[in-house]
Amino acid sequence: MGLFEKKYCDVCGEKIRFLGSKKLEDGSLCKSCEGKLSPWFTDRRQSTVAGIREQLRYREQNRARADVFQANRVLGEGNRLLIDDGRGWFTVCMSGHDLKDNPDVLSFNQVKDCQVQVEHSRTEETTQDADGKTVSYDPPRYTYSYRFHLVIQVDHPWFSEMKFQINRNTVKIQTGLPIESPVQFLSPLFKRYTPDVPDTDHSPEYQAVQALGEDMRLALLRQDRPAEASAPQPGEAENIIPRIACPACAAVSLPDENGCCPYCGQRLL
Repeated sequence: MGLFEKKYCDVCGEKIRFLGSKKLEDGSLCKSCEGKLSPWFTDRRQSTVAGIREQLRYREQNRARADVFQANRVLGEGNRLLIDDGRGWFTVCMSGHDLKDNPDVLSFNQVKDCQVQVEHSRTEETTQDADGKTVSYDPPRYTYSYRFHLVIQVDHPWFSEMKFQINRNTVKIQTGLPIESPVQFLSPLFKRYTPDVPDTDHSPEYQAVQALGEDMRLALLRQDRPAEASAPQPGEAENIIPRIACPACAAVSLPDENGCCPYCGQRLL
């Protein structure tokens, strides 16, 4: 096949523009089809044409769920966790995107585990001496940068992990900074500095993001839901209809008066 020979997408059949071909295991994919895939999907090169077509069918079904998604809780500002408690659904909208962008909508029962991960780096701050040479401070000063990520392990046919940064802005804590004190004006021996180990316990920004991450984690694991006010009395259990996961739309709800899912009409009883 020549370098300038026309290529066509093996999924949709449209002509692929120059340098726009995306390789599959047994064919080629255009940028348009690639853009419709799940943002959490990472195995494109190992996928077949048939597998991509199947995922695109799923993505169209997902769009119908995104259209009816009703977020009664939103956690986060940049990258946001949206929760639809009525249907037992959740989704993640990355910064600059919303439900119109067809984010993957999952059920809470698809969550296998959820953890908050903290990544940090350290940079030494420097100054210049009288000769203009770059030198370290005495004592050394460092800036510690923290990025918080929520890592969700899920049971899903097209991806197994959803990982995104929680904090919009990197949390920074500096060490080795001079602490202003009236005593130090009396003698340089009394000069005090912030600890050489970052004090995360007394950083409002660090604690706020950590608390947000924990709220997200508990929400996805359904550990933030209050316990029922009282257990059913003897003889009442047989009169209680349990919530049922709909096989069509995956909403967890009570059947309506006709024994059907109140969201999509699928027969439940």
